[in-house]
Amino acid sequence: MPVHRLNHAVLYVRDVERSVAFYREALGFRQVMGFPGAAFLQAPGSKNDHDLGLFEIGAQAGPSQAGRATVGLYHLAWEVETLDDLDEIAKKLGEIGSLVGASDHSTTKALYAKDPDGIEFEVSWLVPADLLTEETLAGRSSIKPLDIAREKQRYGARTRGGVGVSVAV
Repeated sequence: MPVHRLNHAVLYVRDVERSVAFYREALGFRQVMGFPGAAFLQAPGSKNDHDLGLFEIGAQAGPSQAGRATVGLYHLAWEVETLDDLDEIAKKLGEIGSLVGASDHSTTKALYAKDPDGIEFEVSWLVPADLLTEETLAGRSSIKPLDIAREKQRYGARTRGGVGVSVAV
């Protein structure tokens, strides 16, 4: 039986309350459950029990070396419905000093940011399958700087994204 999608992610963090506050402010997550040293967050509009689990391991924990000195997770990626949503999140992440990059992957438009523990995450909008062209599909092997204003003109600011679909079906 094939896997259909990622249900949730769990992160080890230094300070769970700091991380809850960050994900609330940056992405609008809300805490749905918790106990001392742990919190479970749900993304706006999600029907999951929770989308993100956070477990506190304390201030003495060193930063992740994944990708630099050890194997490990590179980043998590969340989808947004519209380019207006992506633009709003880009502004918020910029305001709080968390945004570290923005890329146009042709079929996806992506923001990259880091949380207070330096854990990287992505927020992306996927081009809907019915708007994919041969040129768009061919461009997947290159990465360009993201110009959200240009993409809003091209696809529409309120066009619903592909929701997990980045190739023509």
